[in-house]
Amino acid sequence: MPDATSYADLTDLRAQDPGAIARAWQARTTRPVSRGNGRLMIVAADHPARGALSVGNRPTAMNSRTDLLDRLRAALADPGVDGVLATADILDDLVLLGALEDKVVFSSFNRGGLAGSSFELDDRMTGATAASTAVAKMNGGKMLCRIDLDDPGTVATMAACARAVDELAERGLTAMLEPFLSSRVNGKVRNDLSPDAVIKSVHIAQGLGSTSAYTWMKLPVVEEMDRVMAATTLPTLLLGGDPTDPDQAFASWEKALALPSVRGLIVGRTLLYPPDDDVSSAVATAVAMVR
Repeated sequence: MPDATSYADLTDLRAQDPGAIARAWQARTTRPVSRGNGRLMIVAADHPARGALSVGNRPTAMNSRTDLLDRLRAALADPGVDGVLATADILDDLVLLGALEDKVVFSSFNRGGLAGSSFELDDRMTGATAASTAVAKMNGGKMLCRIDLDDPGTVATMAACARAVDELAERGLTAMLEPFLSSRVNGKVRNDLSPDAVIKSVHIAQGLGSTSAYTWMKLPVVEEMDRVMAATTLPTLLLGGDPTDPDQAFASWEKALALPSVRGLIVGRTLLYPPDDDVSSAVATAVAMVR
């Protein structure tokens, strides 16, 4: 049974019995990253901790935590959804609510590069650690690694990601790397989604750390994905981003999912905040593609 049956219960537990969170993680039914045919459908919700609360043309879409939890629970209720990627605050809520039983769980490591900040590319590890991920019996951790050749903050982020890859590998946990070649355009960080830029980011990121044994990639769906995926032998999940046209996004995912090293999808706002707000339907469409 879940520790909390309402959002009021969550707050009461946090105030009166904070140890309930650790107990819930230990009591949870876990599962390996890969089972069956090895395909994965993961829902992502680590955007708010970076101050990224917008979805499409809705600048405050993710303001409400309880609304986000409603959407996550609806997504996780689909048996075709394997698990979730999020920061500790969200994951702790979900585990108390009993929503993570027999689910793959990835923690989010670096959320220090706040959206729109002057230090956005010095994306320090301000979230989970390999140690906390292991203690909670999660499956691994995810790191954003944006590379701007003109920003000295990049090397600090790369070094932190490399350490995290090693620390996760030491514990036999998956290190999920999400690389981009980035630059500032009119003061704002923009990711270069041209095929050659994505390919270069893949080569840089997959060399981080002293072992690649437990490293997976999280990559955007761009043009010429066959060339992009030829750049790596690492298992890869496709990210969904924040597209303005969900139908176009679904079509591009379906085509890319046929490539050999692609293992599935890891999608957040596109599924959690579809234009019609029908989370279950959007999730079912994505699940059908993955399966």
